[in-house]
Amino acid sequence: MPNLFADIPVDLPEELFETLLEASSVKIERIVSRGHASPPDFWYDQEQDEWVIVLQGEAGLAFADQEGELTLRPGDYVLIKAHAKHRVTFTAPDRDTIWLAVFLNSDNQG
Repeated sequence: MPNLFADIPVDLPEELFETLLEASSVKIERIVSRGHASPPDFWYDQEQDEWVIVLQGEAGLAFADQEGELTLRPGDYVLIKAHAKHRVTFTAPDRDTIWLAVFLNSDNQG
């Protein structure tokens, strides 16, 4: 049986993105970070809404249209609307940060 906390490489030079489920209107992804952050001046600008939860570790999110940043700890989640420019400002450097991301296409938006 698959486990969200298993099969994480010891060496993680880049964030690990794994699609767990994909259908026409939704994609569920496991993301594993270890001290990773978005490059300076880089902003994600996605076509879909993204609901993301931190299951383990810690991370920071910044939004282009908001002051400051959100710090996400285990159990914290946020809905990032389509085209909301955002970036990861930090992830815990000394342990894995495990995210679960759910991407929703426009037919699921309400």
